[in-house]
Amino acid sequence: MYVIGTAGHVDHGKSALVRVLTGIDPDRLREEKERGLTIDLGFAWLTLPSGREVSIVDVPGHERFIKNMLAGAGGVDLALLVVAADEGPMPQTREHLAILDLLDVPAGVVALTKCDLVDEEYAALVEAEVDDVLSGSRLAGAPRVRVSALSGEGLAALLAAIDAALDATPPKRNLGRPRLPIDRAFTAQGFGAVVTGTLIDGGLEVGQEVEFQPGGLRARIRGLQRHRSKVQRLEPGTRAAVNLSGIRAEDLRRGMVLSLPGSLRPVTAVDVLLRAPTMLTHPLAHDSGVTFLSATSESEGKVRLLDRDELPPGQEAWAQVVLASPVAVAARDHCILRTPNETVAGGRIVSVNPPRRRRFHAPVLQALARQLQGSPSERLADLLASGPLDRAAVTGALALEPADAEQAVAEALSAGVCTRAGERLYSTAWLDASGARALEAVQEFLRVNALRAAAPREHVRSSARLDAATFDAVVARALGAGRLEERTGGGLAPRGYRVALSPTQEAEVGRFLAALKAGGFSPPTENLPAPAVLAYLVEQGLAVDSGAGVFFDAGVFQAMVERVRAHIIQHGSLSLAEARDLFGTSRKYAQAFLEHLDARRVTRREGDVRVLREPAEVTR
Repeated sequence: MYVIGTAGHVDHGKSALVRVLTGIDPDRLREEKERGLTIDLGFAWLTLPSGREVSIVDVPGHERFIKNMLAGAGGVDLALLVVAADEGPMPQTREHLAILDLLDVPAGVVALTKCDLVDEEYAALVEAEVDDVLSGSRLAGAPRVRVSALSGEGLAALLAAIDAALDATPPKRNLGRPRLPIDRAFTAQGFGAVVTGTLIDGGLEVGQEVEFQPGGLRARIRGLQRHRSKVQRLEPGTRAAVNLSGIRAEDLRRGMVLSLPGSLRPVTAVDVLLRAPTMLTHPLAHDSGVTFLSATSESEGKVRLLDRDELPPGQEAWAQVVLASPVAVAARDHCILRTPNETVAGGRIVSVNPPRRRRFHAPVLQALARQLQGSPSERLADLLASGPLDRAAVTGALALEPADAEQAVAEALSAGVCTRAGERLYSTAWLDASGARALEAVQEFLRVNALRAAAPREHVRSSARLDAATFDAVVARALGAGRLEERTGGGLAPRGYRVALSPTQEAEVGRFLAALKAGGFSPPTENLPAPAVLAYLVEQGLAVDSGAGVFFDAGVFQAMVERVRAHIIQHGSLSLAEARDLFGTSRKYAQAFLEHLDARRVTRREGDVRVLREPAEVTR
């Protein structure tokens, strides 16, 4: 399925031509019919002589409605440029042509309309002028057909020319990531919310849950239509009407994008290779305010030029566009930048939500160029350099067909530039850099806590600002490389790290351990060492912190545990009073000890007594 978009100056006969070709009036608004002027997008369809069914988007030609034209031009496979023979190319002809160039529309046919109003000599002069205007554009050399919507002259030849042009036009990609930029949202009586648009990047089926970005609203597909015919599934490249349940049409608007849940995210900045049209009246300056348009999305923004201070007509520049409001776009989409009076630039988006880029920085510019022109595996490596990516997301992130995405992953894995943990891909360089940051966090913790043998794993993860799965992958690589060691209890330490006590600390530790041993089941609780020393003793397995300021010698504690086990095995349970008598100690020590056994999942409290946990409970 292909989509044809009209283009051309106001009143050059675009809608009339669509009407006579399809039998459908694309002007759907009353004001359009009254004024004979297309204001918003119109839609129609027809079957070409080859039997190929195509959709047609009819766009307004008036300069005041250029944004509506842009909303219709996104996603078209062939431009039908309409030029009236009695007027020739006009200002909007040239601007529409410039926009088609910036959008890289793959094919085009020129229809010279109203030929019944001019003689042969005049028509030939207009054709020569059209050829001159098209020179240097994507439509240079495109077939030209003289037509008349009134007499029917040339209509068959026009359809044949469109058919031939589409023969050489590649079909829409199926990335398994369907997107429908909304151009209309309305309520159909008896059916509820309906949205329309051109489906790209994947298919849709009745019953699927869908999400709308920006906003994150969810709904379910109740029904699908193509050219007013109900279908169960739609493929990419189709003009679609989607009937939805679970949502109101008032909550939806042009500019939102229908997609599968989680496949798109709101975008507030993009990197893009901009190209300025040759008809630009003034160079585009760094930090200029612009209107950003992509498919049906629109936002005000500021353009930061990365490799020059201004962009002259006909030149290219790398830029980062920072948006005032979020849009739903993806890498490899096209965008247009406008000021109130003209189209100033356009190009292909290279990355979405990028970090703020350093200007005039060669490594940044080289990386951006690779994302646009590099091989799929090179682009994947650069993409992973900024962080991990789920394997299933590679297709959409690189805008590749699934088989090509798998090939890129295989090549990157084979070259050793990335590695895989579960279903997530990591750049080896990124893992090593993240591992270095994790090591720094460990070292900093141990510098502040000199008597700790290891840094708590969660503390390191939080300091490194990594999610749990990514942190596990970073630590696994650091452990494998010998940069880190995992200590008892899951703590992390640099390889070979050992706590070094000062002579004063060694003397304090010796005195306290002797006191613990001497105290037995009633150890001292006054004049305890500093918290750091106590933590060191617990971490080294020399003492046990039972809570409430009660510390036991490790050997004494283990003996107490064995006595409790033996008592419960013989008597079935152990009460607090029995524990006190068993150890010949006070209630304070017995209670702290028993509560610590509960916390260690050795025992379980049932009413006023403790019982041993079952093995399954201990390991749970």
